[in-house]
Amino acid sequence: MLRKNADIVGPGAGGQDGERTMAISKRAAFMPLLLAILMLATSDGALANRFRWAADTDPGTMDPYTRNVTATHSFLANIYEPLVRRGRTLDLEPSLATSWSQVSPELWRFNLRRKVRFHDGSAFTANDVVLSFRRAKGPGSLIAGYFAAVKEIRKVDDFTVEIVTDGPDPILPGNLAVWHIMSRSWAEKNNAVQATDLARNEQSFAATNTNGTGPFRLKRREADVRIELEANSDWWDKPEHNLTEVIFTPIANAAGRTAALLSGEVDMVYTLPLNSVAQVQARPNLRVHQTAETRTMYFAFDVFRDELLDSDVKGKNPFKDMRVRQVMRIAIDAEAIKNVTMLRDLDRAKALMAQAGHTNGFDVRMDCSNDRYVNDEAICLATVNMLARIGIRAKLRAMPFGQYVRLVSPPYESSLSYVGWSASTYDTHNTLLNLLVTRAPGSPRSIFNVGGYSNARVDQLTDLIRVELDQAKRNAMIREALTIVRDDVATIPIIQQVIVWGAKDNVDLVQR
Repeated sequence: MLRKNADIVGPGAGGQDGERTMAISKRAAFMPLLLAILMLATSDGALANRFRWAADTDPGTMDPYTRNVTATHSFLANIYEPLVRRGRTLDLEPSLATSWSQVSPELWRFNLRRKVRFHDGSAFTANDVVLSFRRAKGPGSLIAGYFAAVKEIRKVDDFTVEIVTDGPDPILPGNLAVWHIMSRSWAEKNNAVQATDLARNEQSFAATNTNGTGPFRLKRREADVRIELEANSDWWDKPEHNLTEVIFTPIANAAGRTAALLSGEVDMVYTLPLNSVAQVQARPNLRVHQTAETRTMYFAFDVFRDELLDSDVKGKNPFKDMRVRQVMRIAIDAEAIKNVTMLRDLDRAKALMAQAGHTNGFDVRMDCSNDRYVNDEAICLATVNMLARIGIRAKLRAMPFGQYVRLVSPPYESSLSYVGWSASTYDTHNTLLNLLVTRAPGSPRSIFNVGGYSNARVDQLTDLIRVELDQAKRNAMIREALTIVRDDVATIPIIQQVIVWGAKDNVDLVQR
């Protein structure tokens, strides 16, 4: 077998024919949630190579600021690039910025890479960084939370920018690793200077077309059907692949993804359903890759509305009562979901329900995706049965993630939802700011606080954590905030999700 030992750090691409070896380039794309794109490598580097892969969901848009979900970020990371990226061990490293320094507690300076060109041939300069900041923090953007501490990004010269923060920001570079830089001239020419607002069903040139600086160009896109990429021969960095073409196919049906891998229709699938692991492992030419990721899956309650949208309880919201939330935490046995054990403390749960005035229980709608997370619909079905034992009659509404994501985005039309979060900065402040700070209309803070949880002390601690430079003090405040969240039953954590990929045995993968 021809084999070149290159590392793979991403969801995504590779090669297909004969005994060629596929490997993912460490420099292909760097997403803090998933990884880069799979690359095909051969011994002579002379062949035109195509890689075919499938995942459970389509990126949903080509606008990098419109959705703050892994499927979008990780795919577009092969087309667009940030100032700072993460390597195979998640360490920060230069990308479109060659270096950076903290000039003062509230001022950072970034030196930009020269001789970088966008896919349309235009030169990358500080003007693009300034436009990208305004766009990322402006209307329609769902990544504005990463700039909560940034007051201004200003151009010093064509290859230097300064970032002014509102107080010290110890994790600023990590936040920037999620931010893909767009072309100012391209955005202005195509009337795309503002992010596409999917909540308003907006359409824009940037939602269907791309112009990045990354290792791949968008060749063709048919939403929810097929995306074709081609290698960018003018990429500023040194590729670790000889790939010429990547074909991506979203296959929502888990059995369909497995069948595509088994038949050789694709070279890799993300994700591989757990009930197919043994079948894939039994094939001598296939391998299974799995590891725990940073994502936590949890249930969120609507504690904001005075009356739930889908419930037989009228005139009040039972989820506002902490006793009801405590009951649900007792009834939803996370260990049972993981280990198939029995429920516990049902008598205590029923007593708390009676104290809360719901002796006969109540009806509520539960929302869940059926094609995004590992066993998402199965976990929701198991939870429905657990809740039924203490009188909460959850009516499951499972749907494709593309529809589901709208329910858990503003204006938040779900009473009880199964959601996941992986802090893209690998810092707890990201989770507090996005999921648990009090919602404020028009604010980038807490935009993913699906249930509307609010606690003044958590809000205060989150602001203090953002600017605290003393690590011991910062950790103590993080611990206090998370203790409050736990005691308030703000959410019900269920599992830490495991990444499971299936691929041909000539694909070398590194799961970050």
